[in-house]
Formats: sequence, structure tokens, C-alpha cells
Amino acid sequence: MNDDPLDELDDAVAAAAFRRLVRHLHHRHDAQNIDLMGLAGFCRNCLADWIRDAGYEGDKAAARELIHGMPQEEWKATRQSPATQEQLDRMEASVAKNESTKNAAE
Repeated sequence: MNDDPLDELDDAVAAAAFRRLVRHLHHRHDAQNIDLMGLAGFCRNCLADWIRDAGYEGDKAAARELIHGMPQEEWKATRQSPATQEQLDRMEASVAKNESTKNAAE
């Protein structure tokens, strides 16, 4: 038995919230993937992977285009700035927290 209240959330409500999040990220391209990873341990590319894991039939490139709002290469060329060593270090520490959380759940 799963006691996670998120599982009780209506799928239409969850889908609307997800679409709002993705549209927010389309607008806030100043929120760099490296910063999202460093703070929260996920980024636009993770969301693309998650929709594929959930059953999206498109390939990786199509999923990323859906989440980025444009082809990933275009997004990288027009929106992504080079990562600093500090951002990379923060991302590495944040991703390590994901792994420890994942291992604790198993």
C-alpha cells in the first residue's frame, strides 16, 4: 500500500501543473539548467527523461524539444551560457544528494 498523497492527486490536475511548470521554464530561460541542477538536482533534460519514462513515445531529441520549447541545440546556442567551476561543483554535490535519496528509498 502506498501512502503517498501525490498518488491521490487527480491526473488532470497533475498534468496541468506539469504543463504550467514547463511553460514557466520556457519563459525563464535565464534559469540555467546547471543552476537548476545545482539547486534542485534536476533540469529541463531530466524532465524530458521523466516524460519518456512515463510513456512519451518520442525519442530523446523530441522530448527535449518539447521541454525546451525548441530543439535542444538551438536552446544551447541561444540560451545556455558556459558553466563556471562553482556551478559544476554545486551540481555535482546536488546530484550526489539525489543518489543518497534514491538509495535510501530502495
